[in-house]
Parts: sequence; structure tokens; C-alpha cells
Amino acid sequence: MIGWLRRLGGRSKGRDGAGNDIVMEGARKATGGRARNRVVMTMAVFFAIYGTISGRLAYLGLQDVEESRYPGADRVLASRPDIVDRNGLVLATDIKSASLFAEPRRIVDADEAVELLSTVLPSLDYEQTYRKLKSGSGFAWLKREITPKQQNEIMQLGIPGIGFRPEKKRFYPGGATAAHILGLVNIDNQGIAGMEKWVDDQGYADLREVGLASDSELEPVRLSIDLRVQHVLHDELSGAMERYKALAAGGVVLNARTGEVMAMASMPDFDPNNPYNALEKDRLNRMSAGVYEMGSTFKSFTTAMALDSGLVSMDDKFDATRPIRIARYTIRDFHGKGRWLTVPEIFIYSSNIGTAKMADTVGIEGHRAFLKRIGLLTRMHTELPEVATPTEPAEWKKINSITISFGHGVATTPLQTAMSAAAVVNGGHLIQPTFLTRTQEDAAEKSVRVLKESTSAAMRYLFRLNVEKGSGRRAAVPGYFVGGKTGTAEKVVNGRYVHNKRFNAFLAAFPADKPEYVVLVVIDEPKPEREGIGATAGLNAAPTVRNIISRAAPLLGVKPEFGHESEALLVSN
Repeated sequence: MIGWLRRLGGRSKGRDGAGNDIVMEGARKATGGRARNRVVMTMAVFFAIYGTISGRLAYLGLQDVEESRYPGADRVLASRPDIVDRNGLVLATDIKSASLFAEPRRIVDADEAVELLSTVLPSLDYEQTYRKLKSGSGFAWLKREITPKQQNEIMQLGIPGIGFRPEKKRFYPGGATAAHILGLVNIDNQGIAGMEKWVDDQGYADLREVGLASDSELEPVRLSIDLRVQHVLHDELSGAMERYKALAAGGVVLNARTGEVMAMASMPDFDPNNPYNALEKDRLNRMSAGVYEMGSTFKSFTTAMALDSGLVSMDDKFDATRPIRIARYTIRDFHGKGRWLTVPEIFIYSSNIGTAKMADTVGIEGHRAFLKRIGLLTRMHTELPEVATPTEPAEWKKINSITISFGHGVATTPLQTAMSAAAVVNGGHLIQPTFLTRTQEDAAEKSVRVLKESTSAAMRYLFRLNVEKGSGRRAAVPGYFVGGKTGTAEKVVNGRYVHNKRFNAFLAAFPADKPEYVVLVVIDEPKPEREGIGATAGLNAAPTVRNIISRAAPLLGVKPEFGHESEALLVSN
């Protein structure tokens, strides 16, 4: 065989002198082809590897979104509109924040990750966080709304599978000052109470839900609130609670001509920046979400009803010489005069007997119809979601009409009481309260006449007379012509009235000759300021109103007037 090959080689060389060169050239071509094939195969392998990796990353990315345990965790929340007061001062705004999340599939050592995170976030629940990191899911929130410092410290830890997502956090510069008006947002920046909820209910929440709410700056929501007056009210109520050792207190400053709420507060309150106690029972917004028997402030409405009916005049007298006995009840005066009293005397001496007899003159049906007309028996309409419905007897009997005439038997909200009082003094126009700015022209279109102008003029006279000579003397503010009515109501405990537990109120209007504002303050279970004195509304609620008016009136643009006769004058119409 070897010989045969040698002979073949010899013959080839003999036939062609270049035979050797032909063999070498063929070998080179074969080697070059194999090299090119190897390069192509290598490139194909690399492309296949990178394609597989890219496909896997895309798959995992989709899995993270699909398996997210928290709706909306995969997108940045849109901004909420700022809320500002009537002068443009910011009450609520969005600030940038960050939230901590994990991708459990990428966590190498869950125990170590939790230990490291706990050094920055001591309040982190160890067991819960550990379970999240071991879940194998694509996404899990660990801590919402952390501080920039915490974010930086966690970044320094360098834990694989831990990341941050930018979010919006609601910030309230005034803290608790207007808490019950502004309300709250939840962890996802959605309004859940107060005007924050109202904003969402106007359609903003629906836009967010379908992804149409943008992250761009939105037009601010302007409230009727004057932040300066709100601060005064909040400060005075806080001081009153401490001074009189009360369970709670509340107040409102209402524009009598437009129905705009200039300030409103209920205490105890909460800080919306840290609302850990917002749902506690004593943090209720008493001004609009609580109903109470308003005591002798209701005598303002009974007197207005009697005068407006035409059955009673300012000169009429009623027998208050002895208590009223009906069924098993006895109606007495707190400080009885033991004689016949005129209508003004019944008002300034706060006579239960005289007031009951005025109501009896009108009759049960007329009494109920009047209270309904003036807005005290139906649910008030305003933007604030937290509004309670008043309560009344299922069937009105004579005893009900008598007790309701002086503020027992019907429970309504303090804000509603202020609204109806504004109608009593503003010329007889009932205007539903608003937390948004409103012009007088707009208010006039929305108002309903419920009293004659002459009745309103008579009531302004009685309000002023009561501050000059009656139970409201401690509400007087030099230069501001204040008028008002006290209300001291015994509270019901276990179905019985308790004489030493009181819900006090003072209802005021100023300037009394042509009221621009109504102020109402309520104090729940105040204690005597010192040994030997009482705890009636004239001793605590009235002075609190005085302090509020003396500080707030200049801010509201009401100028004091001095050097002229300021006694109550009855103007005939």
C-alpha cells in the first residue's frame, strides 16, 4: 500500500512539476474554511447566551408587575392638588418621598438582609419582613415613606434585591391647626377624610384610577378658611380646654352673609402628618359629625319662631311665677324671677318657663315646622363628608315641644346651629355653609328666606341686650358691638340628665347691629375655674368667644368703633 502511494506520488510529479504546490494550496483552503466556521459558531453561541439572558430579564420584569402584591406599586403616584386658604397660604401639599421595596427572588440571605435593615429601621417587624423576603415573589413593600437619611443609609448597606421607588407624601405645614377640615390621605396618597376626600370625590380619584391624573402641577383648591383666624380659634380652644379641664371643645367662625366657614376646630384633634390617633373616639369632629342637645342657645330659635308667627310681640308678657308641671315632669327656671316676664326678659334671664309658654302659643306642629324650615331637623349640606343627621322625637307631644323650646330633646350639630343662627341675624336668609370661597352674589342665589326682616332685627336687638345685661356679659368686646346667647345643657348619661355634667355653648354675632360673622363655641364637661363658682356657659364659653373675637376681628377686617352709644336699639320695620 505504501509503495502504491509512493508510485502515485511519483507519477503525479512526473506529469506536472507543480504537483507539490497544488497539494499545499488545497490544505490552506481547507484550514481557512474551518477557521471561519469556528468564528461563526462562536458568535452564534454568544448571541444565543445573551438572547437567553435578555429574554429571562424581560420575563422576570413582567413577572414582577403581575405578581406585585400591592396595587399600584409598579407606578409613581400622581400629584394631588395643593389645598390653600382664602389668601393663598398652603394648607396641604405634596412632597417627594421614597419607599423601600424588595425583590425576594434576588435576596441571597434573608436573615442577614433583615438584620442589616433593622440597624437603620429599628421599628421594622422582623418576622413579617423575613417572611416577605423568603416568599420568592417578584415584589414586596418593606417600608413606605422613609426619610432621605434612611434611604441613604440603606443604600450604603449594599443589600442585593433591595431598592427604592419615588412616591408622593402629603405634608400639612400647619400640623393639627386645621386637621378636621383638611382631613387625611392614606398611604397611597388617596383622600379618606375631610376636604382631601372631597377633592377625590370630585373626580380626581377616578382619573387616578384610569391613569389620567398626571404628575404635573395642578390648580390649587382654594378654601374659605382664613389660616390666621383658624390659628386664633385653635389656640383659644386649646387654652379653654386646659383652663376649664374640659373633655373637649369646638368652635366655628362663620360668615353670616355668605355662609363661608372662616375657621372651624374640634378638640382633641390630631396631626395629619402623623395621624396615629386620628381614629380614636375622642378625636371625632364634634362640629359637624357629632350631634348634641344645644341647651339654651335653642331659645334663640324659639323666640324667633314666636315673633315670626305674629302670635307674640316684644311687648307681650308670660307668667313665670311658678314651675310648669306636665305629666310627671316639672319645668323650672335656673334663676327664677317668680313673676311675669316680657319677651326680652325671658331671653336675657334665659327663662325655661317663659320660653316654653311662647312655644305653646305657636303649637306643636308649628314648632316642628319652624325648626325644619330653619334647617335644624334635616341633614346639613356642605362639602365636608363628615356631617351627622340631627335627631328628634319620633312623635312630637306637648312635653317634647316644651323641652325642645329650651334645647332638650333635639340633637343637632354645632355647625348646623351656627348656620341657623346666621339666618336669625342676617335678615332671615338661610345659607348652607361652605368650605370653599363664595361671593355674596352666589350666596344670595343659594339662600332661602326663612324669617321676616323685622324678626331678624328684633333678634339682633335681643342678642345685643343679652351681652349688655344678661347671661352673655362676659362675651363683650370693647368696640365690636357683640351680641349672643348662652347655652348650658345637662348631659344625658344612661338615659338620665346629670346636673353636674354639662355641654356648654355660647352663640355670638358681631357687629350686632349688622352682623358679618357668627361665632359659636362649645365646651364639653368644663369644670369650675376655681372653688366656689359654677361652670355655666356664661363663665367659660362666653369668655372664650370674647377672646376669639378680640383677636380675630381685626384679621377679618372688622374695624372697632368707639366714642358712640353702643346700647341695643330696637329698630321697627
